[in-house]
Amino acid sequence: MTDESWAGWYRDRHGSEAVILTTDGRQLRIRTRGTDFEGESFDGLVPVAGTRAEADVFDLTDGVLGDCVLEWDMPLPVLVAGTVRQATLGCLLSLRRTDPDLYLSLHLDGAVYESHRAESDFPSALATIRTALPPDIHLQICAACALSGYLPAAERGVSGGLGCFRDTKDAYRDGVDASGVEGLWDRRTGLVQEIWSCRDFEPRPVEPALAAEEPAEPRTRASGRAVRTGTGRLRAGVNPLTPA
Repeated sequence: MTDESWAGWYRDRHGSEAVILTTDGRQLRIRTRGTDFEGESFDGLVPVAGTRAEADVFDLTDGVLGDCVLEWDMPLPVLVAGTVRQATLGCLLSLRRTDPDLYLSLHLDGAVYESHRAESDFPSALATIRTALPPDIHLQICAACALSGYLPAAERGVSGGLGCFRDTKDAYRDGVDASGVEGLWDRRTGLVQEIWSCRDFEPRPVEPALAAEEPAEPRTRASGRAVRTGTGRLRAGVNPLTPA
């Protein structure tokens, strides 16, 4: 896989820094204030082996980067009436010590489709956006791929832990309904980030439980853009690091 990188901002009580976030589809990496952090989930970023993060420069909990805000935009492929288009996904992640908050907004052709403003992880935030999309628009990412699945009852972080079965497509298609993901887990290709995409993507129908949810009503901003809104703790003018 070829790495992808996105420009963004890192903020904490020490100040703000422009950063580059990089992923190979599984591992995440960020460099800020001269220190490289990596991990398989955004709430599991630790200093790269052989490096040390200064205690007076970062707020670490058990060695994990926290009490900070990450904000970035990234291109995201979507299928519009069967044609691949590029949308932009805005990401705002507040890594609180005990309760991370995530807000996502998908921008396409002037319309904005939003998650709730205090989602707990990428799966739930992306699911909220999927239910808000018109029937002919589909996210072309691993979270919406028919060849991916989570191991039931497994502990997961804010992101990652999604099993990819692109190298065992037929077995996964035939067996996942009968035995569940756990019966095929040892045959997975690997673990991937929900926002990753590859050429083996196959669209997954919106799950019945998600389809039954009533999407938020769209509203129009002063700019004329249609927006689907959610509710939550991250509000305009509120410091995401301030306890709710």
